[in-house]
Amino acid sequence: MSVTIKDVARRANVSVATVSRALNGHQNVAEEVRKRVVSVANELRYSPHHAARSLSSRRTNTVGVVLPDLYGEFFSELMRGIDQVARERGLHLLVSSYHGNPEEQGNALRAMRGRVDGLLLMSPFVGTEDFISENLAPAMPLVLMNTRLAAGDRATFCVDGYAGARAMVGHLADAGHARIAFITGPADNFDASERLRGYRDAMADLLPDAEPWVLPGDFDEASGHRAGQALLSAAQRPDAVFAANDMMALGCLFALSQAGVRVPADIALAGFDDIPLARYVHPALTTMRVEIADLGARAIRALLEQVGDGAQDPRTHVPLVPKLVVRDSTTKATP
Repeated sequence: MSVTIKDVARRANVSVATVSRALNGHQNVAEEVRKRVVSVANELRYSPHHAARSLSSRRTNTVGVVLPDLYGEFFSELMRGIDQVARERGLHLLVSSYHGNPEEQGNALRAMRGRVDGLLLMSPFVGTEDFISENLAPAMPLVLMNTRLAAGDRATFCVDGYAGARAMVGHLADAGHARIAFITGPADNFDASERLRGYRDAMADLLPDAEPWVLPGDFDEASGHRAGQALLSAAQRPDAVFAANDMMALGCLFALSQAGVRVPADIALAGFDDIPLARYVHPALTTMRVEIADLGARAIRALLEQVGDGAQDPRTHVPLVPKLVVRDSTTKATP
């Protein structure tokens, strides 16, 4: 005999309506009650009849997630935060990536129509509201993550890459480094452009006599390794290298190690994001900490408020300020 919603309500000592609200992600349920309901539902192996529920509520109980890529620790951590909240609310995830291709991004967004109740979107390519309106239904609840689109009528959660880059350059300058090279990200990527802008402005303000030294990168280890090799072949090497993300910093670290260059004794090295691996390499990487999983968790909670009862103001703009984490890869330069 199959378990019903009434069985869950009886075991959890709540009403059927409360069980329904808890499992559908509504915000007007106390967190302790929600956890008890989810725990009982799992214990009883209760499985809602999604087809029938969709017909009655016009909901799919599925959240769409569209990301630039799924490779790397940043996206792994982001998905961990999103998935944790989705599982707590008894929801499914429909995940797609478009590997940095604007046309594929549009295809991914259109593929979500009618299949999800709301959408989380991280895109360095979304620059206008027109792009969203052309590819998504007007009523689709949407939360943007790290996009160049102005807040407008959309909820956005953005890492303040500009402030983070300025803070890192300040740390390196305070440690006595003057020749600070920067490994940037893709030219059309919003995060990369903000971090590059922060680096340039900080160099102009703090080290006006030093020339900015920018090397191309692609947010992956291979491009960081290439940048490290380019720095090694320069007539004069930098005092410090600041990579726009940790993956490139780790690639650069490998290039420096291969050449017998000591970090930080010969060249200091810093990254951005604080992926889990950053603290376990040798030397441990100085970086700007972004609470990546928390970014995903906060974004999906905001989305579920829109899906549930519309309590979340869709114009919410939440800037997430990274925190400087100093580890062994940077130190005071020798005069």
